[in-house]
Amino acid sequence: MITTPKGLRLHIGVFGRTNVGKSSFINLVTGQEVSIVSDIPGTTTDVVEKAMEILPIGPVLFLDTAGIDDETLLGKERVRKAFEVLRRCDVALLMLEPNVFTEFESSLIKLFEEKKIPCVVVINKIDVQKPEKEFLKNFEEKKIPVIEICALKDKREDILAKLKTALLKVVPEEFLREPQLIGDLVPPGGIAVLVVPIDLEAPKGRLILPQVQTIRNVLDSDATAIVVKERELPYLLSVLNRKPDVIVCDSQVVLKVAGDVPQGVKFTTFSILFSRYKGDIVEFAKGLHALKNLKEGAKVLIAEACTHHPIEDDIGRVKIPRWIRQYTGLKDISFSFHSGRSYPEDLSEYDLVVHCGACTLNRREMLSRIELAKSKNVPITNYGMCISLVQGVIEKVLGPFPAALLAFRNQFGRKKYDYRNRRSCKILDA
Repeated sequence: MITTPKGLRLHIGVFGRTNVGKSSFINLVTGQEVSIVSDIPGTTTDVVEKAMEILPIGPVLFLDTAGIDDETLLGKERVRKAFEVLRRCDVALLMLEPNVFTEFESSLIKLFEEKKIPCVVVINKIDVQKPEKEFLKNFEEKKIPVIEICALKDKREDILAKLKTALLKVVPEEFLREPQLIGDLVPPGGIAVLVVPIDLEAPKGRLILPQVQTIRNVLDSDATAIVVKERELPYLLSVLNRKPDVIVCDSQVVLKVAGDVPQGVKFTTFSILFSRYKGDIVEFAKGLHALKNLKEGAKVLIAEACTHHPIEDDIGRVKIPRWIRQYTGLKDISFSFHSGRSYPEDLSEYDLVVHCGACTLNRREMLSRIELAKSKNVPITNYGMCISLVQGVIEKVLGPFPAALLAFRNQFGRKKYDYRNRRSCKILDA
């Protein structure tokens, strides 16, 4: 539980007025003094995160926000940060005091509905006043689960039991069943070959998160994972007594590995696996058409979920911009770079967003970024897809995902596209 990455946790945002008891609630549920508690309104100044395990849901991450009714100058900035948390939320907990339900609370619930974030109402301070029937009707009509607590007096086990019951009613389905990363591409008893280059960007002494998670998912699927460097792949294939069921490689070596993949073997990249696991693979496939339509002066956003230290030939800051310029033949393309939680609120100035695999984000935050791009009519795609397109192997790596392949072909017209020469040719059978 302690080592579970944040991006794999159910993100639970806690919202409400100042001094309604949000921090006291999180401290009690987590069993730790995570947030400072005070009678002074506005004590919580920034989003506070706390990870824990809630079975049977699994690893979760609580996000304690500042009171969103703070009208002071500094408070408005806190409120803005609190609303930014909505991009990351899988579930929202709305903390209330008994019988206090105004247009303020109503607008919050409407906002959750607009963003399709399931909500649980937590009525605190019931030792001071009991909730009235008319008050509770506000939530019964909307079928919003309600739990009643006193964060300062109730036992932790009692509140956790109530919270679990409510969460199980609203938690997204993907957190109640094992998500598929690669398991549906390799049958039980099958073989998955993972091609992992050891270069300057490979962390010393270990593998990166997408590679580790892919290995684990292969093993969970009762299959065999074989890890090999790109130069050793041909030898490995020659000594195996059968073809592997799927080959997955790092995007940076996709062109070399594509030439070694035997006919009839499914082939893709780690980044493309994560485009489905964390985001919307079909939407990313559609976004590729923007690459061939870029004009001089175009603006492209390169977005990374993590904040690693860039190396001399960094994939996002150096290689992808270079490959895009080579592919388009354009010299005057402006590239902007955002990493970690930093992400523009307005994408309208960009002609294309190229996003990483998002292994450190949770799925809702990645989907929020995709929806933000769609709302501004800005195409968005994925590192692995972008690299595979400019390297001329996009149809091969999308082969295991028929819906994405079809979406890509529809965007490029009814004819198959010669991606390296940027000209049409007769479509071939998939």
